[in-house]
Amino acid sequence: MQRKLPSVSQLLALLLSAAAYAALAYATPRAQFGQLLGLMAVALAAYAWLLRTRLPLRWGLGAALVLRLLWLPAQPALSDDVHRFRWDGLLVAHGINPFQFRPDELIADGARTAFPDAATRAQVLPQLQLLYRQLNSPHYYSVYPPVCQAIFGTAARLFPTSDRGFVTSLRLAVLLAEAGTAWLLLALLAAMGWPAARALRYLLHPLAIVELTGNLHFEALAICFVLLAIWLLHRQWWVRSAGALALAVAAKLLPLLALPLLVRRLGWRRFAAYAAVVACALLALFAPFLSKSLAVNMSRSLNLYFRNFEFNASIYYLLRSIGYHLTNYNEIARIGPALALAAALFGLGLSWRERRPTLTTLPVALLFLFTGYYALATTVHPWYLTPLLALAPLSRFRYPLVWGGAAVLSYAAYRTEAYTENLWLVALEYSVVYGMLSWELTLRLMRNEK
Repeated sequence: MQRKLPSVSQLLALLLSAAAYAALAYATPRAQFGQLLGLMAVALAAYAWLLRTRLPLRWGLGAALVLRLLWLPAQPALSDDVHRFRWDGLLVAHGINPFQFRPDELIADGARTAFPDAATRAQVLPQLQLLYRQLNSPHYYSVYPPVCQAIFGTAARLFPTSDRGFVTSLRLAVLLAEAGTAWLLLALLAAMGWPAARALRYLLHPLAIVELTGNLHFEALAICFVLLAIWLLHRQWWVRSAGALALAVAAKLLPLLALPLLVRRLGWRRFAAYAAVVACALLALFAPFLSKSLAVNMSRSLNLYFRNFEFNASIYYLLRSIGYHLTNYNEIARIGPALALAAALFGLGLSWRERRPTLTTLPVALLFLFTGYYALATTVHPWYLTPLLALAPLSRFRYPLVWGGAAVLSYAAYRTEAYTENLWLVALEYSVVYGMLSWELTLRLMRNEK
């Protein structure tokens, strides 16, 4: 029988976690890698102990909420993406399409094109000029889809001049999504006949707490909507599930890769109807931003992403080193798109080669789909891995939990303004992750043989 109260050691682990998160939220600049690594190590050790000693579910759910609420008034210290969120939000709040202008174009033009009214321009331009100095991508069009833009715009309308109010609004939206994720994980685990306590593998994981609630990354919404789509499929509500998947794609584009996994699960006729609903819902969600420049500008940003950006990669870095050896040049412009194509082909191959394509195995298939994608990606920021963490409780695999912990090593790149990566730490991260993945796959094969 499960204990109703936590043990003394579990209480101490919870207190250590709270202290570590408080220090990360309010006293740890991103450049202080040693301090950040130490605090994350404490949080990860406490997390591992709580799972190993089977923290009572109700206490775990309460702790997951409290540890997130600790961040409520904090400014994101480990990510500067929030400045672009506010930039886009100010444009949306004033009826300007954020996909139409690059920040450098607006600043160079004095915002005259976007804001022809002199009074409005005089009100907004000083805020944009201040934000512009803090943007990490001023020369790129926005890549944040409509669901994110709606939240950015709402927060900017509510708090047009308050950074803290804007951040708190975004954090409340993330917290609401995380609450939905908690409920959906419990519902899916019950439907699959697995212990509800598995949900704590995600809900208490330090990466999910720090990167989603803390650093305000909107993978939180995509995770919630993907799990909602899966749960609705279990309930056989196909149309509603398609709408939920469309919302996931309109929060982050990546869940679009999940569609091929549904072909054999739904059958061609029902899949065609499902895909049509997804397409119509996406058209409706993108409708407020539709323009001649939308597809062109977003494709330019995505093209730059695959051809120019590189961070914390694995297979790509190996191929890059070979390219340097052969040509004395960084071949990312060729390797990046080739790996993106390989990821797409991997997804298609996975969808056709599954042995038992059922709704129960869908989370595992999604887990491997996203794993393959990020194994081949040129850029893997830590928060990109949170969907893997959310799918892990719905599978027998724990390597995403290890990857989420090892990814903190990538923050070593921010010790200097030049963002120089330590490739030894990258090698250590992926050696641990792929070692864990290989071990779990080997165990699974051995059990199947028996």
